[in-house]
Amino acid sequence: MNTFEKIYEQVRRIPYGRVATYGQIALMAGNPRWSQVVGYALHMNPDPENIKCYRVVNRFGELSEAFTFGGKESQAALLRAEGVEVVDGRVDLKKYCITTDL
Repeated sequence: MNTFEKIYEQVRRIPYGRVATYGQIALMAGNPRWSQVVGYALHMNPDPENIKCYRVVNRFGELSEAFTFGGKESQAALLRAEGVEVVDGRVDLKKYCITTDL
């Protein structure tokens, strides 16, 4: 399994109505230094229907300025549709973030 496949596998595990950070996905995929690689992999997402990249936010809970599939407002709308509160482009990580021991 290549690096991107490992990343996509972890993103698929984020439950409905929850988020994960780039760093968490990197750690879960096998290398805590892959945060930027996670961002690149999500930008290249071949299957956004099943790999819900909008559920990944930065370490501060901020949405992506460069969200590939419609921009920051689209990411916010997708998260809100799952019941995730987005205020000023940010998600409350204490409330919505997964634990890394999925």
